[in-house]
Amino acid sequence: MSYDALRHFADSWGLVFMGLVYVTLIGWHFLPDGRQRSAEAALAIFEDQTEADHG
Repeated sequence: MSYDALRHFADSWGLVFMGLVYVTLIGWHFLPDGRQRSAEAALAIFEDQTEADHG
């Protein structure tokens, strides 16, 4: 594959693919349990610290 063909592919289909991945990851938050899972993920870093302090 030549550089020009690879560049053309990246400029067209690569951009479409990255756009779809972006929309999918943003939309994942708006699923029915997305808000709860996001809150759990945001607090997950503090769970190990709390268990170590009380352990």
